[in-house]
This record gives sequence, C-alpha cells and structure tokens, in this order.
Amino acid sequence: MSGGEVAGILVAVFWAILVSFLAVVLVRLAQVLKATAKLVADVTDQAVPLLADASTTVRSARTQLDRVDAIASDVQEVTSNASALSSTVASAFGGPLVKVAAFGYGVRKALGRADEAPAKTSRRTVIVGRTVPAARRRKQKG
Repeated sequence: MSGGEVAGILVAVFWAILVSFLAVVLVRLAQVLKATAKLVADVTDQAVPLLADASTTVRSARTQLDRVDAIASDVQEVTSNASALSSTVASAFGGPLVKVAAFGYGVRKALGRADEAPAKTSRRTVIVGRTVPAARRRKQKG
C-alpha cells in the first residue's frame, strides 16, 4: 500500500464517521420534531376549550354589565322622581303648614297673656358648666 492509498482510506473512514454522526443527529432531530408536534397538538387540544370558555365568560360579563347599567339608570330616574315629588310636596304643603303653625303659636301666646300675667324669670349665670341662681350669685359677690 502506498501513501496515496492510505490517505484515501483515511478520507473514506472520516467520511463514513461523519455521515454516521450526521445520521444520528438527524434521527435525534426527527425525534425532537415529533415530540414538539405532539406537544403543540396537546396544547391546542387544551387551549381551544379554554378560549371558548373565556369567550363565554366575557359575553356573560358583558350581559351582566348591561343589566347593571339598566338598573343604575332606573335608580337614577327613581331618585330624580322622588326629588321632584319631595319638592312638590314641600312647596304645596310646607308654606301653608308653617303659616298654620305660626298662627296657632300666636293664638296660644295671645290667650296665655290674657289669662295670666307674665311670670318673672330669674336670671341665671353659668360658671364653668353649672348654673348658679341669681340669689346665690349676689351672695358670692358680696
């Protein structure tokens, strides 16, 4: 065997090792791609129902918010009507009732003065949270 033949055999062995290594790498890559495809299929199978449930939940929430909005507008209308009714009742009955009450008070005062003389009220002085009659106040001063 000559030097050229040995070099050719070495190149052939090198190429055989390289092709074997590349074949192993390609087989492993195929296994990884197969596992990835299975994982993507599993995730898709689980994600589609979750997205459907989320969509249903969002629709339900939107419906509930529409109902709450309707209730809030009805409450606002009732509040406005109650305020208007209160103003109407106050203007219709408030003035005359105050006048009748004032008239009744005036009549009671007038009848009370005619029946009895006005009673003399004693003056009182408040000292640090207590009331002292006028007679005691004079004793304290003098």
